[in-house]
Amino acid sequence: MTDAPSPAPTPEAYVLGVDSGGSGLRVALGRVDTDGPLFTAVCAEPVRTGAGGIDAAHLLEQLLPAAAGLVTRASAGGAADSSGQASPGQVAAFAIGAAGMATLGGRLRAELPGALAEALGVRRMALAADAVTAYAGAVGQRPGAVVAGGTGMIALGTDLTGWHRADGWGHLLGDSGGGAWIGRAGLDAAMRAHDGRRGGSPALLARLHAVFGPAEALPGLLYPRSDRPAVLASFAPEVAACAGADEVAAGILREAAAHIAEAAAAVCPTAGPEAGDACEVALTGGLFRMGEPLLGPVREELARLVPQARVTTGTGDPLTGALRIARALALDDLRLPHHPTMLFVPAGDGPSGPSGGVGAEVRNGDPESDDVPADGPVSGAVDSPTDTDTSPVRHSSDISG
Repeated sequence: MTDAPSPAPTPEAYVLGVDSGGSGLRVALGRVDTDGPLFTAVCAEPVRTGAGGIDAAHLLEQLLPAAAGLVTRASAGGAADSSGQASPGQVAAFAIGAAGMATLGGRLRAELPGALAEALGVRRMALAADAVTAYAGAVGQRPGAVVAGGTGMIALGTDLTGWHRADGWGHLLGDSGGGAWIGRAGLDAAMRAHDGRRGGSPALLARLHAVFGPAEALPGLLYPRSDRPAVLASFAPEVAACAGADEVAAGILREAAAHIAEAAAAVCPTAGPEAGDACEVALTGGLFRMGEPLLGPVREELARLVPQARVTTGTGDPLTGALRIARALALDDLRLPHHPTMLFVPAGDGPSGPSGGVGAEVRNGDPESDDVPADGPVSGAVDSPTDTDTSPVRHSSDISG
């Protein structure tokens, strides 16, 4: 992809954003001059991942027909050729956010730019980790931080010169304060009450019985499951429901809030002129739908640890973020820092960005580290569970396991 950059798009040109994860593929079509999607499509089959990483051919097999269908729909039937693909030149820019992009996206980075240029005539594109599209959806292209919580938990921040990540290491090594963490702590308190040990909660034991059946049967239900993090997270809302009247449950949420605030503090950039005196910290993902039992302590902890934080609720999901990145590429206005695996923009496909190319650092973590731990992604769409997921907390776009 060393060709000269494509000419500036016309205002009526299209942009495409993609969110790929454990529950399938979502595609949004928008216009260069209009905020938000015109139409969206959902492919229910998750993109395959094997020894070679994310399967680029399988992604294209789903993506190209979906993209053609969206363009055709937007153009009232005039945008597809006889092959069913969108006509070249109609799509000005493309952005794909995928779970596992950082360590499993080598084939995507190698194969997608050429394939999309041939099929759609698009030469402006970005391939991003889903934590980056979550950031773009929640914060936009401003300095700040996002905490995305679902079954897992990850924090990502930028001062627009580099990325800074905290946690998102999976339920065995981290994801502290996420849904699986809260659910496990709640079940531990329930089992302590069952045994008569200190720190037990009869209220949580009663909820364990209601949700899972006899306490003695819980290990046999939990340990054989391949989706243990999601099963653990399914108990998190029970902890929140008990927190108003049960001090043990309330204490679990206070400790979760402390972990969440610590991660946010670790990635929140030093306020600059553009941000004024505040650092925006956006909370996004299904975890925070538990409401005030968790949000109240999170705000308190953030006020203590990051007094300059301006806490917001992220209004855009990773699909929105992908569309925003595509639109910024089309307008030569991508200000989020490029990075070889976090936000990959092929050479010749647009502006070099504030990072001066693809060398922007990821602090507090290996640049090659994945946004989805080895035990697997949590979901393919924001707040959408996997096929085997039992968690009413749901998830935060595959950003942690």
